[in-house]
Amino acid sequence: MTSTREDRITMSINTVAHLNFHGQARAALEFYHSVFGGQITVTTYGDFGMPAELPGATKVVFGQVLADNGFRLMAYDVPGQDVPLAQGEGAPTTRRENGVTLTEEPFFLSVRGETVEEVGALWEQLAEGATVVEAYAPAQWAPAFGMLTDRFGITWILDVAAEYVQA
Repeated sequence: MTSTREDRITMSINTVAHLNFHGQARAALEFYHSVFGGQITVTTYGDFGMPAELPGATKVVFGQVLADNGFRLMAYDVPGQDVPLAQGEGAPTTRRENGVTLTEEPFFLSVRGETVEEVGALWEQLAEGATVVEAYAPAQWAPAFGMLTDRFGITWILDVAAEYVQA
């Protein structure tokens, strides 16, 4: 069966961030669940049949947080040796210098809400144990904006949707 252009346009597609950890997936999923709410699913390699006595059987092979407000995130533990977070090479590099954001990271996660209060509450929770790159405050392009690298090494952008006026 061939699909037409019209079929592809009407299909529903979602993009969901899938984070790769080295032994921290369960803790990260539990933290994000505490911040965003919703349902958490954690399935281990052992749940998929790895013998319990093998190293790694309790690590996450599939995990996700799904919240009613639209937040979606997936994560798992890459097989192999655990790697400490945010130490030495591979540590988050995002920083502000001379009024610009500099980074070597390949992506940021972005969370956008409708009110300063709604997003501010999420900011306060994500900021626990985080490195603040840019404080949550009014910005030229949004009622509020902030950037931080959380305790798991993930850099987040949180902002409030600006009301755009079309000409």
